[in-house]
This record gives sequence, structure tokens and C-alpha cells, in this order.
Amino acid sequence: MKAGPRNVEPYLRIFARYLREQGLPVTQQRLAIAKAVFGSSRHQSVDDLDAVLRSNGLRFGKATIYRTLDLLIRSELVEEHDFGEGFKRYEHRLSRDPVHHHLVCTESGEVIEFRSEEVRRIVEETAARHGFRPTHHKLVIFGLSRASQESGADVPYRGITCPIETT
Repeated sequence: MKAGPRNVEPYLRIFARYLREQGLPVTQQRLAIAKAVFGSSRHQSVDDLDAVLRSNGLRFGKATIYRTLDLLIRSELVEEHDFGEGFKRYEHRLSRDPVHHHLVCTESGEVIEFRSEEVRRIVEETAARHGFRPTHHKLVIFGLSRASQESGADVPYRGITCPIETT
């Protein structure tokens, strides 16, 4: 899992510059929310961010958090993920290796990042074979983490069934 940057101040300055370039005010609320995102190694939900901010004595409405996340996404400093949980998660794009993939535990919600040279090669070869120039891709694998399996979680079979009785 990637770590949050030790010093988030340079990234806050980049975000502040983006806001000014867009003609938007640089507010303490926006900077506090950005700091919570940049300082984390997790893929955080809005509720996670709200909890982090509250633990630091800051209380913002969720609408403010959502609006700031939208600005962070538009600035390309943060990426939004939909892992099929009914809510979105957010991660900063400040790692040295921004191309990575995700394993998502359907039991615990744990998100594990991984990098794969084989996936990169498959993407390049497939694109070349079709005369396609990829700009980006996402790979998300859903299943059970080791911890969930060890705690007894099981995955029900999701094969195809016929809705018509044949007997």
C-alpha cells in the first residue's frame, strides 16, 4: 500500500495554485480536506474523511467535503473509485508509481494495491494488436482478503442459473 507523503505542503500549494487558476477562493476548509486526503495511505470514503477531520477538531458539512473532492479530482491530484460498495472512495495520485491496480475484499472492504508488469504488458500488446492507443486503464479484482478468509468468510457461487424449471 502506498504511503501518504510525509510533507503534504507542496501538494497543498499545487492545489491552491489550481484553485487560483480557476478563479476560486483558497479556503481553510478546502485546504484541510485536501490535507486529510493527501496525508492518508488509504482509499477513503467521504465518511472516512469526515471522521479524520472531526478527530482533528474540524467540522464541515458533507456537501463541503464532496465539493472539495470534486475540485481535487478536476485538478487531477485525486482519483475517484467506485468499488461497488454503494459509495465512492478517493485516493491521492501522489505516489511514485501512479499506475497500480486494486484487490477489493467484498467482506471487509479492505483495498489492497498491487502493481503488475504482466498486466502492463497485456494492455500494451492488446492495444497494439487493435491499433489502439490507451490513455489509462483500471483493473479491480473482487474477492476475499486473507484476513476475511481466516475469519470464516465464504463467497457464494455466482454461476449462471436458468430461471425456467426444466424438470
